[in-house]
Amino acid sequence: MAAPLELRCWGGGWGLPSVHSESLVVMAYAKFSGAPLKVNVIDNTWRGSRGDVPVLTTEDSIVSQPAKILNFLRKQKYNADYELSAKQGADTLAYIALLEEKLLPAVLHTFWVESDNYFTVTKPWFASRMPFPLSLILPGRMSKGALNRILLTRGEPPLYHLRDVEAQIYRDAKECLNLLSNRLGTSQFFFGDTPSTLDAYVFGFLAPLYKVRFPKVRLQEHLKQLSNLCRFCDDILNSYFRLSLGGISPAGQETVDANLQKLTQLVNKESNLIEKMDDNLRQSPQLPPRKLPTLKLTPAEEESNSSQRLSP
Repeated sequence: MAAPLELRCWGGGWGLPSVHSESLVVMAYAKFSGAPLKVNVIDNTWRGSRGDVPVLTTEDSIVSQPAKILNFLRKQKYNADYELSAKQGADTLAYIALLEEKLLPAVLHTFWVESDNYFTVTKPWFASRMPFPLSLILPGRMSKGALNRILLTRGEPPLYHLRDVEAQIYRDAKECLNLLSNRLGTSQFFFGDTPSTLDAYVFGFLAPLYKVRFPKVRLQEHLKQLSNLCRFCDDILNSYFRLSLGGISPAGQETVDANLQKLTQLVNKESNLIEKMDDNLRQSPQLPPRKLPTLKLTPAEEESNSSQRLSP
């Protein structure tokens, strides 16, 4: 009997089984390969760290990072690529490298750096799934980590300023989406009628960008113009994840998502208020406490007060 496989990952919303790209890559690959994963969605009892997700655990192994998790599943005979040729295998590696270099920085920016998206969608959603006080601290750290990751790969001469970096990463992302659209064409999947590792990666990167409702939708608008990529995401959701969110249909999930977004926005307002109060306290000058002057009564006033206390 195979050892049980448990995946710890971020949960879903907006009709997605997970809103986290790397978690979604692993979940999709498991569906494609038939790996019997038990999904353990993170909630406010979580005691992990931001580097722990997604993570696969078995009786004797703990594996993190999508590429390592997928390799582990292949060694357990759950292989979604067994029908691919050597050339298709090489193409898979090349396209995954393209996704990580050209598309991932823009996805990270859309979720974690674009101010309106971060404060109205990303931060409240993730904070609502973290225990206090991590809910006040960790989203900000994750945002800084995403920005540092973008600047590490794109903040080189001549792109010294963040505005220049942003313009470049969105140009690269749109070109990447166009290439993916041309490569997919009218096919159901990237290598024919059977999904593979490349389909898991493309779906994991595109589906959150396609489905999450952001106030700033620069890249989302471009993606929605590429109908075959949108159809690709919808087909995988309908075929492999139709009732993955606790048996809730996509239509019913939209109502749940709307209520959740209202709740998380309230949580966000409260956490912002706490952070602002904390910042104001740290920035205010720290003056020593003043000693209040002691008022000394005259003998006549003392006698008057004494007589008043004694009178019935």
